[in-house]
Amino acid sequence: VQLQASGGGLVQAGGSLRISCTDSRRTFSNNGVGWFRQATGKEREFVAAISWNGGNTVYADSVKGRFTMSRDRTKNLVYLQMNSLKPEDTAVYYCARARGSGAATMRTTYDLWGQGTQVTVSS
Repeated sequence: VQLQASGGGLVQAGGSLRISCTDSRRTFSNNGVGWFRQATGKEREFVAAISWNGGNTVYADSVKGRFTMSRDRTKNLVYLQMNSLKPEDTAVYYCARARGSGAATMRTTYDLWGQGTQVTVSS
């Protein structure tokens, strides 16, 4: 497995969680990286993305102001800090590598997907 998301868990509404994505083969150091999520019975949706050098980030409206995406290129890690969590944030969260270097929002611009990590927010 090249991309691996971790750090998910169960948290109460209003709480915080930080999930991480690691790239075991150093394949995304020059690429944009995105976070997507998929709730049970729903389509996978865009959450956040970051450019290759961390200089640009974009967020879905539903998480803007609550989630922060960052990356540490020296450690080959990407993070998603999630604050003020809501029950509707419950989903499996996936990290993915973009084909290009920018922060992309479209699923079709991602060519490598990791295994997801479950985030459950209780009310």
